[in-house]
Amino acid sequence: MEILAYTDDHHRFRSRMRAFLEKEITPWTDQWEADHITPKWAWQKLGRAGFLCTGVSPEYGGMGGDFLYSVIAAEEMAKTNHTGLASALHSDVVVPYVQAFGSEEQKKKYLPGCVSGDIIAAVAMTEPDAGSDLASMTTTAAEKNREIELNGAKTFISNGINAGLVIVAAKDPDEPNPYDAVSLYIVEDGTPGFKRGRHLEKMGFHSQDTAELFFTNCRIPAENRLGQKGAGFGMLMEKLQQERLVTSICAQAAAELILEITTDFCKNTTDRDQKPLSKSQATQFAIVEMTTEVKLGRAFLDKLIAGHMAGEQAIVETSMAKYWITDMAKRISRRCTDLFGDYGFCEACPIVRAFRDVRVMPVFAGTNEIMKNIAAKFMGL
Repeated sequence: MEILAYTDDHHRFRSRMRAFLEKEITPWTDQWEADHITPKWAWQKLGRAGFLCTGVSPEYGGMGGDFLYSVIAAEEMAKTNHTGLASALHSDVVVPYVQAFGSEEQKKKYLPGCVSGDIIAAVAMTEPDAGSDLASMTTTAAEKNREIELNGAKTFISNGINAGLVIVAAKDPDEPNPYDAVSLYIVEDGTPGFKRGRHLEKMGFHSQDTAELFFTNCRIPAENRLGQKGAGFGMLMEKLQQERLVTSICAQAAAELILEITTDFCKNTTDRDQKPLSKSQATQFAIVEMTTEVKLGRAFLDKLIAGHMAGEQAIVETSMAKYWITDMAKRISRRCTDLFGDYGFCEACPIVRAFRDVRVMPVFAGTNEIMKNIAAKFMGL
């Protein structure tokens, strides 16, 4: 019995997206990994085909779909085994800030381009000395004469090179309470004082354009603030549940893909006695144990998705899912790589890329240690 109530429309959407990705995206992923960036035309193709920002209202160019369309899009993208097209980040983490907190003018200006792929979105929270502890950020936003002047640096910003729109978290330097000082601001590509730093070289996520961003006397109109002044910390807290849920969805899909590839390899590769590797008891035990973990993750995750769609605030369970499922994906990737033997040390092995990519999942969207802290706090421990 399925926990999630997928309709025929959802299944058709999945089939259509899978066919699109197989034809238009997957053939290019090796090249994008080598180039360490994904071209903007790929985003535009994805958007024009209807696979970006599926939850945006038709009024702003979207399809107005429920969250299951976001789930499908994230899962199918994960099966392409690359991370450059960070569509889940764009569609279900960054753009919802504009949807939920933007003015009517901001929505009309930015959402259609986000849906079409003409605008690639990023969110800039992390700083060189402020990661999971958002209250310790030092980027400032000083308001004067209906302008906002931003000064500071952000790092590890996904979509940082390609982004045409960046939502920046910054503090009012005159507000002593760090939780009341934070606001969110929209900064467009080309704004004077906004510069991109290094395109960061990483262990994995090679096709993802992760970058440093710098704001030096960067002036934007006051109309570019999202929502009320000083409300930024609350906005971030409100949207972090979905961000962590989306991270869990991507990690779960990655674990399922890695295990599927490994199981097929073990069934179709023979040992020196010409027996499939899957006939070895050690291999069987490994695959059964990993499959059990993956199925446990899927059941927990689907229940959380159903609750999220029903409007439940499952802070404890979402924190648990984010830490457990991302750690599980790491365990699965490591153990599956071992089952490939010498081949698992070669770039030609299909899960080597995934092995690298899942290593960072326990870190972003709040480290897994922070997830445990949050769960403990809300459990009254």
